[in-house]
Amino acid sequence: MNSNELKELKKNYKTSFLSEEYEKLLKQEEDILNMISSDESLRELAEEELNNIKIQKDSITEKINEILKKEKEEEEFPNEAILEVRAGAGGDEASLFAWELAHMYEKFSETKNWSWKIINESMNNIGGYKEASFQIKGKDVYKLLRHETGVHRVQRVPATEKNGRIHTSTASVAVLPLRKKTKIVVNHADVDIEYSRSGGAGGQNVNKVETAVRLIHKATGIDVRCTTERTQLGNREKAMMILASKLQFLKDEEDAKKYSENRKEQIGTADRSEKIRTYNFPQDRVTDHRIGESWSNLPKIMEGEIKKIINEVSSQLDKE
Repeated sequence: MNSNELKELKKNYKTSFLSEEYEKLLKQEEDILNMISSDESLRELAEEELNNIKIQKDSITEKINEILKKEKEEEEFPNEAILEVRAGAGGDEASLFAWELAHMYEKFSETKNWSWKIINESMNNIGGYKEASFQIKGKDVYKLLRHETGVHRVQRVPATEKNGRIHTSTASVAVLPLRKKTKIVVNHADVDIEYSRSGGAGGQNVNKVETAVRLIHKATGIDVRCTTERTQLGNREKAMMILASKLQFLKDEEDAKKYSENRKEQIGTADRSEKIRTYNFPQDRVTDHRIGESWSNLPKIMEGEIKKIINEVSSQLDKE
């Protein structure tokens, strides 16, 4: 391990102590070698000490490598993500389905002991979601949920349907990783900012002060709304972080599409427009179209029992 590597390791609070210990060992090693060079008769005594130093150095190097490996994994699969649901085709039925999908993921998050926080929600007059976004934190959040991105389709007889006809509606899901380091740098000059009052419960301050923030990225038209923080600054900072994640996600989608052009089949490209799953209520069946597998017991699935689905989908798509 050279001086430049140690210098970089010192900047990382997780490896700074170990790198300092490694430097001390290097100094001890240097002093012993200088002592031997001035008096060769001390070599035999010094060999044991040099060997002990080498063992300690190897142990520290191994620990540092483990930390760096874990950091790399956390960077690729962060333990924090934004999950968005949006009603698609199907009117009120689509918005109800969007709410049910969010409920399904929230219940699954509870089984994983993940935290679940509403970032923003836009509801219609029957309690369905036009669109909503949530912040999820916990071990392996993005690793487990990343393949949920895409169009989810529901087939069932709506409660308002008098003739018993099966309707087909859709809702889209997007899972955005919140990475500590991102290649995307958002220029504030490229963003329009709007402020408004937050709705709903949250204390006396929430409805009287314009704490809600909406960002519009001029170049792409992407907009982000955040209402959960108690201050305008807090909502703005979180919205900027989410916007950076969305822009990175957009770039990843484009890269995935370019890559998929060289493949015979387009599987798991993280494309939001890709129909990935159908929830067929009359037949009590959920089918994932990417892997051609189906599962039964929809009532329990919609209550968050999706571990088998997520594991099977991940297992097969990760082989691609």
